[in-house]
Amino acid sequence: MSYPDHLGAARGDIPSDLLLKNARLINVFSGEIESTDIAVHADRIAGIGPGYFARETIDLANAFVAPGLIDGHVHIESSLCLPAQFAAAIIPRGVTTAVTDPHEIANVAGAAGVRFMVDASRGLPLRIITMAPSCVPATNMATTGASLGADDLQKLLNDGVVHGLAEVMNFPGVIAHDASVAAKLDAFRGKVIDGHAPGVRGKALNAYVAAGVGSDHECVTVDEAREKLARGVFILIREATNAKNLDALLPLITPANSRRIGFCTDDRNPSDLLRQGSIDQMLRRAIAAGVDPVDAIRCCTLNTAEWFRLHDRGAIAPGRFADLFVFRDLKSPVAERVYSGGQLVAQDGKLLAALPSPALPKALTNTCHVVREHLKLEVPAKGKRIRVIGSIPDQLITEHRILDATIQNDRVVADPARDLLKIAVVERHRGTGKVGVGFIQGFGLKRGAIAGTFGHDHHNIICIGCLDAPMYAAILNVEKMGGGLVVIDAMDEAVARLALPVAGLMSDRPVAEIASAYERLLAAARELGSTLHDPFIAMSFMGLEVIPSLKLTDQGLVDVDAFRHVDLFV
Repeated sequence: MSYPDHLGAARGDIPSDLLLKNARLINVFSGEIESTDIAVHADRIAGIGPGYFARETIDLANAFVAPGLIDGHVHIESSLCLPAQFAAAIIPRGVTTAVTDPHEIANVAGAAGVRFMVDASRGLPLRIITMAPSCVPATNMATTGASLGADDLQKLLNDGVVHGLAEVMNFPGVIAHDASVAAKLDAFRGKVIDGHAPGVRGKALNAYVAAGVGSDHECVTVDEAREKLARGVFILIREATNAKNLDALLPLITPANSRRIGFCTDDRNPSDLLRQGSIDQMLRRAIAAGVDPVDAIRCCTLNTAEWFRLHDRGAIAPGRFADLFVFRDLKSPVAERVYSGGQLVAQDGKLLAALPSPALPKALTNTCHVVREHLKLEVPAKGKRIRVIGSIPDQLITEHRILDATIQNDRVVADPARDLLKIAVVERHRGTGKVGVGFIQGFGLKRGAIAGTFGHDHHNIICIGCLDAPMYAAILNVEKMGGGLVVIDAMDEAVARLALPVAGLMSDRPVAEIASAYERLLAAARELGSTLHDPFIAMSFMGLEVIPSLKLTDQGLVDVDAFRHVDLFV
């Protein structure tokens, strides 16, 4: 952008590149809706008001114009798409900025994975802000493919690769002033530091915030969110595929506190992105629930931009990016036109912009290694009562249940009649041969097994099944694909699969193709008895040892509340 030209266009001395006439501008600063014209020069807003002229003029005929929407926290890898195809899914819906945490690929490939995601995001109509993965690994209670220390993160920051520090999931380490965690916080002192503090309250919360963490997207109740707001925490309300917190937290939003609240999707599968949407869906639901439309739009734009210090977007004002979301119905905003940097990039739900196709580094395409001679799933009966992971629909937290074991031939086995299934986590990065085995309720499978390499945050192979034979078949199918997701029926045959050759996390295919394959997986899982909206995303969180209460890694069961490994038998 040439500033002399831009100022000339702002003064009205020279023609702007684009003039949007007869707009109803959503002014997130004043809270008003202005009937006005919007002048755009190069990639910025030049001016607002009458008297401008331009090389191209479009009459919006009183359509509403809001700033482009911002997703305040998302893992692109959870879409199973590369960044370009993730953009293809959400740009037509009016989302023009996404703040991303590439800690999924970082746990597989380290700093090289982070740099790949940044490189693959260049030149897209979606502005991708990359935060530095703070917990690679999340803890020492799981085996990952890589590790990022404070020095590694500092280099990413110094090289301009990252904007701030992503969700600091090791909240016990923050609160206890663990030296390695403190070093990462110190490296990003003065930068944006995002949080992850499920259930952290009282004095522990005070310590977490005092350490320098400024946001949280893990609240599940209004009381928890109110306490965090009162301690200065910026609240990101999340509505993911499996962690659905929007309805529970919408009563939190009031005129008094709405400026300290943003929206995020965190993890959404490709089918949900294409069928339901992204931040745009959250916006419509917030308005339908009674949130003032301008306040709701602020939660999707200015609030999030200000928290992340992105003062070049989040509002329609002179000098800011001309990222615009044009729609007709204030009660149910659906994108009619989407502009990114003054360019029309989507119209009536269709992407107009061309998308690049990045080259894939070989190091990211051969990441799935199972030591078959160590692949043991049998559980000798060493007692009659066992710890069981209690999966909760639409939540990431689990229950720590203690139940009677089902024992056959001196082995503890799954019992589908009690919805008691076996779960295994198989290390796939370093060839250690480690396998964690436990039991889980809440998935509903009556036969067969499901498995995948997408497993937060270590991304080892996770498998849930009714018998050992289909579980073995599922694990070996995933390995043969070089990473991916699979459904195995009662005959130990694969009935649906999706290869994820990029780090075992993403496909290089178009998003519509990925979504179609994913829907076949979901349908196949339902045929086996699955009762969940998305058993694969639900399964992926059953190994995340930083979200309460009981989880499983390749090293065994983790009591997250006590923050230590525990034995299967009680």
